[in-house]
Amino acid sequence: MSAPAGPKMYSKLITGEQGPRVSPSAAGRPQGRSAPSPGLSPGRGPVLYKASTMALAALCVIPLIFASGLPTHNQKTQTSEGETIPQTEKQKQEVNVTELLSIISKLKEENQQLRAELNSSKAVQTLSPPLQCPANWLPFSGSCYFIFHMTKNWEESKMLCERLGAHLAIIKSKKEQDFLWNIIPRGYPNLFWIGITDADSEGQWKWVDGTPLVEGFWEEGEPNNHGDEDCGYIMKADLIIAVSIASWYDAPCSKNLPFICEWEGPGTTSNSQN
Repeated sequence: MSAPAGPKMYSKLITGEQGPRVSPSAAGRPQGRSAPSPGLSPGRGPVLYKASTMALAALCVIPLIFASGLPTHNQKTQTSEGETIPQTEKQKQEVNVTELLSIISKLKEENQQLRAELNSSKAVQTLSPPLQCPANWLPFSGSCYFIFHMTKNWEESKMLCERLGAHLAIIKSKKEQDFLWNIIPRGYPNLFWIGITDADSEGQWKWVDGTPLVEGFWEEGEPNNHGDEDCGYIMKADLIIAVSIASWYDAPCSKNLPFICEWEGPGTTSNSQN
C-alpha cells in the first residue's frame, strides 16, 4: 500500500517548496539595513515583522499537524468495573478541535498585539526623523555642535549661541564629554567656554538651561574660585597626561575665550535662568 500523501503536503507547506527559489549566490549576499531612528531600538521593526509572520504561519500549520495526528480507528476505555466503552473517532476529533481552536485564538490575539506594536513603531519613525545638522556642525546623540575659535567673554558667547537657536554646550554624560574632548585639537591654550556657571550662588554650579550639575569632569583642585571665577571652560592641553575626565576649570566670566555651541533642533533654544 502506498504511503499517505499528507506528510508530503505538510512538508511543502512548512518548507515553502512551492514558493520562489533563491539562488545560492543571492542567498549569500548581505541585505542592506536602514539607519535606525531615534527613540526606536535598532532592529525592532524587523523583529516584530518576523514574529508577526511566524504567528500567521503557525495559524496555517497547526491545523495540519493536528489533522495528521487524528486517530483512524475506534479506541476503547475501561471503567472501574472492567466494562469497556468505545470512544469513537468523532469524539476524539471534537476534543482535538476544541484544543486547536483555543490555540488559534491565542495566536490571533498575539498576532494582533504584534501588529499594533509594529504600527506604533512605524509611527514613531514617521514623527521623529533623524536630526539634520547645519553645514559644518558635528552630530552626536541627537545634538549638533560647533566650535567657535573667535574669542568672547562667557555672557557674549552665551548670547551668540542663542542667536543661532542654540546654547553653550551642556555636557551631561561621559560619552558627550569624550566626544567634545576628541574633536578639540591638542594645543595651548585650547580653552573653550561651556554652558556652566555658579554666578547665582557660589559653589552651586548649573547649566544654562537651569539644571544643576550632576557629574563634572573637573581637573584636580578645580573649581577653586580663585579671583571670582564663576564660569566653566574645557581645556585640552598639548600634554600626554591631559585626559578627558579631568579637563574642566573655572575662570572669571569676563575672560575672552573660544566657545562651543550646541544645537538640539528647531525650537530648542535654552531659556537661561541666569
